[in-house]
Amino acid sequence: MSQHIVIIGGGVIGTACAHYLTEAGCRVTVLDKGTIGGGCSHGNCGYIAPSHVLPLTEPGAVRRAWKSLFQKDAPFKVRPRLDFGLMYWFWQFARRCNYQDMLRAAPAIQSLLLSSMTRYEQLVQAGLDAEWQKRGLLYVYRSRERWEAFAQTNVLLRDQFNEPARPIEPDELETMEPALKPGLAGAWYYEHDAHLRPDRLMRSWKQRLEQRGVQFREQCEVTGFVSNGRTVSAVRTRTGDIPCDGSVAALGAWSPFLQHELGCRIPIQPGKGYSITMPRPARCPTYPIIFPETRVAVTPWASGYRLGSTMEFAGYDATLRPERLELLRRGSREYLHEPYCEPVLEEWYGWRPMTWDSLPIIDRTPRYDNVFLATGHNMLGMSMAPGTGQLVAELVTGATPHIDPRPYSVQRF
Repeated sequence: MSQHIVIIGGGVIGTACAHYLTEAGCRVTVLDKGTIGGGCSHGNCGYIAPSHVLPLTEPGAVRRAWKSLFQKDAPFKVRPRLDFGLMYWFWQFARRCNYQDMLRAAPAIQSLLLSSMTRYEQLVQAGLDAEWQKRGLLYVYRSRERWEAFAQTNVLLRDQFNEPARPIEPDELETMEPALKPGLAGAWYYEHDAHLRPDRLMRSWKQRLEQRGVQFREQCEVTGFVSNGRTVSAVRTRTGDIPCDGSVAALGAWSPFLQHELGCRIPIQPGKGYSITMPRPARCPTYPIIFPETRVAVTPWASGYRLGSTMEFAGYDATLRPERLELLRRGSREYLHEPYCEPVLEEWYGWRPMTWDSLPIIDRTPRYDNVFLATGHNMLGMSMAPGTGQLVAELVTGATPHIDPRPYSVQRF
C-alpha cells in the first residue's frame, strides 16, 4: 500500500509537494487553515525568475534598509514595536550582508530556480493552465547613474551564474516597450525569465491533483502530531486526527507557530507585500517590468494586470494599508503612460516567509523521522515551487535528490 502523506499548508509550495509526491506513488492529503492558494500564493506578481540568483543579503543592504527607516514612504518599512525575535532576525540578516555570504547562498538559490523553471515548462506543456508566458523580465531605470551601476552586478551574474542581462539603451527601450514613458535612462533585459497568473495556476493545479486523487481540506487548522517516539502516526487538527505515514509542513510565514511541535527553530519573519489587480490598461506593457528605484513590479496577463511589491515588517498585522498601496501607484506613474486603470479588481496583501540568510528550509525535522519542512522561500516561493516539490518527494521516499539538499538544512539555525 502506498504511503499516506499529509501536507500542512495549501500554498504553491504545499501544492507542488503534493504533485511530486503523487507522481512518486504516495497518497496525499493537503490541509490549510484557510483556503487552498489563498495566502501569499494568491496575489504576488507571478514571476518565474532564474535571474533572481542573488540573495537579499547583499553588500549594502543594511545601509539601504537603515536609510529607509527615516523615509516616510520608503518601499521597505519596519513598524516600530518591541520584538526581540525581530531584532535578532535583523542582526543575523545584517551579519550576512557581505560578498562572501552572498556568493555562498547564491548557488543554492540558483539550483532551485533552474530546477523549477524546467519543471514549470513540463507542467505547462502537459496542460497546466496558468497564463504562462516566457517573455523575459525588464529592469527599467530613470537614473542613468543607477542604470550604469547595475553593470557591475550584471558582470557577476554573467561570469559566475551564466545569467546575463542585455543592456537596453533609451532609444531601443521606447521601441521595445511603448507603454513606457520617453526619457528613461535604460533597462536591463533578462530574456530567459517567465511569468504566470498565480491564482489561475493554483486553481488549475488543484483541479488536476483532485483528478489524481489528492484530497484538499480547507478551514482545517493543525495543532500538533500524534507520535510514538520519532514516528508520527497522525496529524492533529481542530476537527480531529488524520492518520498518516508522514507529513510535510509547508506553512510559509506561519511556520514558526508549529516550531515547538516540530522540535526545531524556524526563524522566519513575515515580510508583508502588497498588490493591486486591474483590467489591462489601454497601453498595457508587453513585458513584466521591475522599477528598482521605486521597488514596484508590473505584471501583464492576457486576463488582467497587476502592480505589486514593497516590504513591510509589521508582524502578522492584517491591516490593508492604503498608503502602501499608494506607493505602488506612485512608483509606477513615473515610468508608465497608463500605470493603472479602473475598476480595481482586488487590493491585496500577503506575508512572505523571510529567512535571515535568504535560503529556504527543506529538510527532515530533528524530532521526527517522517516529518519534513518545506518553507522559508522568501520572495521566491512561486519561482522555486516545483523544484522544492521534487526535492521533498525525493527526501520523503528516499530517492536520490536531484539537487544537493544540504544548503536548505534546518540544522543551520
